[in-house]
Amino acid sequence: MRYDCVLFDADDTLYDYGMAESHALSHAFSHFGLPTGAQEYAASYQEINRSLWKDLEQGKITSAALRVERFNRLFAAHELKFKPDEFSEAYLRFLGEGTFLIQGAAELCGELAGCRLAIITNGIKDVQQSRIKGSPLSEVFEAIIISEETGYQKPETGIFDYAFEKLKLADKRKVLMVGDSLTSDIQGGINYGIDTCWFNPLGKPGNPEITPTYEIRSLDELLEIVNE
Repeated sequence: MRYDCVLFDADDTLYDYGMAESHALSHAFSHFGLPTGAQEYAASYQEINRSLWKDLEQGKITSAALRVERFNRLFAAHELKFKPDEFSEAYLRFLGEGTFLIQGAAELCGELAGCRLAIITNGIKDVQQSRIKGSPLSEVFEAIIISEETGYQKPETGIFDYAFEKLKLADKRKVLMVGDSLTSDIQGGINYGIDTCWFNPLGKPGNPEITPTYEIRSLDELLEIVNE
């Protein structure tokens, strides 16, 4: 086995964040009396949310501020009268119900039973814990490392320091970081000096400044990489 430990990103790597987000938006808007809200404003919300998560990666906003600011901007842009903090609270509660998996995730983790597995995520603590613990992968991971608990987020090296200490890892050559984000997961792994695997199911163009060790289109391709 080439790698003893695989560090997985959570969202859009093992967990289907798009489905969880759709579930949360739909239920939150319905909760506040606008059942068509998700359909009408999802695209706008996603654009705002992506921008703010990039700001989080760059240290321009905190996680606590992000969770409310995205709705503050959405409601201001569309002249909606909801209170952003109350809407955010409901949205996060429904998001925590989103235990949907990426195709092949459960099978992959089962096949990697001889390897140490852990999660490193920039997500919100309560939401991620709820989603992971409520999913078929609840007993799979040796550790679930969440940026809010560490004080660092990917791609900062501090979150990897935390992971290595928690898991008592010593040999960086035997650890692989797997994720869908070049700027967060892959850049983070590169910064820390460990091998990386970019999960790119849609075949998105790469970034010449960020070169992963491996690139895969489907999760089952990871088995050959880990076991070679």
